[in-house]
Amino acid sequence: MPIYEYRCRKCNKEFEVVQSITAPELKSCKFCRGPVTKLMSVSSFHLKGSGWYVTDYGGRQAPVRESAAKSETTTEASAPATEAATPSTTDAKA
Repeated sequence: MPIYEYRCRKCNKEFEVVQSITAPELKSCKFCRGPVTKLMSVSSFHLKGSGWYVTDYGGRQAPVRESAAKSETTTEASAPATEAATPSTTDAKA
């Protein structure tokens, strides 16, 4: 649940209240019962981890795709070796 800040217009105290988004705003101070004003405050919300603009796309250049080319050549080289091993195991069973 979000935390909302209020300031009393009578005693000038500021206080925080944890309330749901759908809950009605407070009308009176919890200290002196005077009228209150809802304050706007800065959120401490920060996106972290991969997949967000700041970590993946913010001013960095695209990575070099050499590793993808190397992995394709290793899969091509390993494919004939597995095909060659298959007939020898079938010959052994016959």
